[in-house]
Amino acid sequence: MDVGVLIVFGLVYAGMMLGRVPGLALDRTGIALLGAIALLAMGRLDAQQAWDAVDVPTISLLLGLMVVSAQFRLGGFYAHVTRRLSAMTIGPGLFLGGVIGLSGILSALLANDIVCLAMTPVLVEGCGRRQWDPVPFLLALACAANVGSAATLIGNPQNMLIGQSLDLPFGRYALDAAVPVALGLVSVWLVIAWIYRGRWGKPGASTCEAGAPPFSLWQTVKGLGVLGCLVTAFLLAVWPRDVMALAAAGVLLTSRHMASRKVLALVDWQLLVLFAGLFVVNAAFQSSGLLGGLLRFLEGAGIDPSQPAWLFGITVVLSNLVSNVPATMLLLPVATHPQAGLILALSSTLAGNLILVGSIANLIVVGQAEQCGVRISWWAHARIGVPVTLLTLGISAVWLWTGA
Repeated sequence: MDVGVLIVFGLVYAGMMLGRVPGLALDRTGIALLGAIALLAMGRLDAQQAWDAVDVPTISLLLGLMVVSAQFRLGGFYAHVTRRLSAMTIGPGLFLGGVIGLSGILSALLANDIVCLAMTPVLVEGCGRRQWDPVPFLLALACAANVGSAATLIGNPQNMLIGQSLDLPFGRYALDAAVPVALGLVSVWLVIAWIYRGRWGKPGASTCEAGAPPFSLWQTVKGLGVLGCLVTAFLLAVWPRDVMALAAAGVLLTSRHMASRKVLALVDWQLLVLFAGLFVVNAAFQSSGLLGGLLRFLEGAGIDPSQPAWLFGITVVLSNLVSNVPATMLLLPVATHPQAGLILALSSTLAGNLILVGSIANLIVVGQAEQCGVRISWWAHARIGVPVTLLTLGISAVWLWTGA
């Protein structure tokens, strides 16, 4: 047993669980990077081995799609469609459905984190003008963003990783995930509409003015055209998805009006560094033989993570302990069942709604709302998140059990 690798691995994943190191200003990204540096310093990996451990195609796919999402944000698209929805003369139930549908669809094709970042202040603004309590609609935004992102292999970082690592067909996955995701979005509406029935109004609600970029029809049309071509290529072309995503990013960066520095400033570099650090840490854990020993121990206890039911359950638990991206990375080596990709993608994503820190999308919505004077407590989230998670996971389990 390589005690050094075990200690670094344990500390890194403890940091993933806590979200930070007590007494230090280290977040998850810093912890993962520090773990990779420690393994290099200890000689457990050399520089070439560390570089080989990083899945460059996945990092490239993430980067390309982040640029595409940034195009829509800088073009004012997210704020524009949210304001158009807020201006419609409809009741709270229909408005709730509109928020869920819009968030779910956008999150399936664009990074769900950016969708939440751009839509939250505009949603608070719209609810304030209607004198509605923004909390149920903000929770709908977060939950629907998580559920909707499970619909495709580009909806969230863990799905991109799963799709790249297991070489899943883009169209086939979307067909397999469509039913549980659609029913999951309906479940979000049912839970929130039931819990908040008759309690939508809130006199004196925050009237936060969202400082969103002005809407540009040309930049939006340009983004939609590139996104449409990219999704079509994902469905039909045989080229690597990461190369196609980078090509799309290159087209969008070649602009006469939108400075590349503004686009690249919206790329989540922290997430890319987190991925790179975890790739190195997990590679060292696997090459040291510790992963094999752990799997043998689990098999001796009657637990086989390669089997669908165990993989589903373990993914749900791990995703809420260490977050869905680290959990997915840790479980990919045992994802050998034909349904493993679909199981990992659905369970890791849908589990993110259970608790407030279960997904970055939740934290973004809460953080942005707080800046607008709206506080969402752990309890307020749990009242919605727990039943939504149980319903969506139950639907997915039945769907997977019947063979998708």
